[in-house]
Amino acid sequence: MLENASVLIIDDEPDIRISLRGILEDEGAVVSEAASGAEGLRAAQDNDIDLIFLDIWMTGMDGLTVLAELKERGLDIPVVMISGHGNVETAVTALKNGAFDFIEKPLSLDTILMTADKALEVSALKRENRELRSRIHAEDPPRITGTSETITRLREVILQVAPTDTWVLISGENGTGKEIAARSIHMASARAEREMICVNCAAIPEELIESELFGHEKGAFTGADKAKKGRFELADKSTLFLDEIGDMSLKTQAKILRILQEQRFERVGGHKTLHVDVRVLAATNKDLNQEMLEGRFRADLFYRLNVFPLVMPPLRERAEDIPAMIDFFSQRLVAKQGSRPVRFSPEAMAVLQSYAWPGNVRELKNFVERLFILYPGKTVAPSMLPPEYLSTVHAEPKKHCRTPEDHSPAVCDLLDMTDFKEARAQFEDLFLRRNIIAAEGNVSRLAERIGLERTYLYRKLKQYDIRFDEERARKNS
Repeated sequence: MLENASVLIIDDEPDIRISLRGILEDEGAVVSEAASGAEGLRAAQDNDIDLIFLDIWMTGMDGLTVLAELKERGLDIPVVMISGHGNVETAVTALKNGAFDFIEKPLSLDTILMTADKALEVSALKRENRELRSRIHAEDPPRITGTSETITRLREVILQVAPTDTWVLISGENGTGKEIAARSIHMASARAEREMICVNCAAIPEELIESELFGHEKGAFTGADKAKKGRFELADKSTLFLDEIGDMSLKTQAKILRILQEQRFERVGGHKTLHVDVRVLAATNKDLNQEMLEGRFRADLFYRLNVFPLVMPPLRERAEDIPAMIDFFSQRLVAKQGSRPVRFSPEAMAVLQSYAWPGNVRELKNFVERLFILYPGKTVAPSMLPPEYLSTVHAEPKKHCRTPEDHSPAVCDLLDMTDFKEARAQFEDLFLRRNIIAAEGNVSRLAERIGLERTYLYRKLKQYDIRFDEERARKNS
């Protein structure tokens, strides 16, 4: 338990401090010292301390006064009291005032280590209980909703990879539930008792990301008025979720690669090497293969992270899950807000299943909440839906659109089909073949023209067996 633990010794006897420091550092602890009660209070206030050894009999402010002041300041740090003049009454007073334990001088190595381990273990259990209660009451516990073949398979894969320590790279468009997938993996793993530590790589300024990831020592830079643990250190024995990993600069990528490989690092401004045991889950909405080709993402980092790739499907690819997802979000709103449930007519539900949902699951969740406000207790008909959800359904089809080279029926023919999935597939095939010619066989131009991400576009082209060389040849013939 002492490995990487931050321990503060408050004692006015230099020999005791030296002796304790040696014992604790041999076990891997990061040790700091204070020669008086006032100095110790400042150190505890300004640094992230896991455990305090506190002498009772000191000149000036004694240990019991320091203990009371620590509690007054809300510093919930386990404190082990030490004394060379101990008696039962003093020990009882210390324990009543919130000390974890009481040990007497001369100090025994075994007693020190056993007491320190017990104190850190109890402290860790308290922290985990707080985190567990927080997760239980969290607004959105991890849940991937749906019964489609795609989602059923995704859940099966998550249950396969979760119990391992394998690193996972989760890709998908914004709003597809990448963080939910990461939390599902963490909660089904052996590390679930500890909190998953999340880092949004796109939200942290470049000049602060090292401090956020690796921590810093007091005075390491302007504004560093106290020591701080970084996300890697906080994620020890747990899971670190690196969201939007594709937005990291090349400089930060190089630094994080070394740490990922070695699982050891130094805080910014520090010299002591810290060792951690961290499982890494990463997520991105970018095509990292393309980012590598264009020199914006390191290939060695990609292959380090991409041990187990997991792709989150966009909502438009699993329209059959939309009714179940609407029901899930509706139940949560009813429970949370006491709202009267909103229902959807079959016609309105058909409209929603034909909508493209560019914001994916996040957009659907917000949409349901909006209708709960507008139409509490009512059944929503198509006419009650916002205009943007109707435009893709009621747009007038173009006539005389069939050309000899098309492999699919024209849009005007699709209106006579009765199988929704088949009609949608035929339309996508036709739509892509027409636009690929307009884009002159250029994949980047095509992606920009029709508003699709390249990763998703490549999958669609493969699905319909559309090859760029054929389309270029057709255009040039």
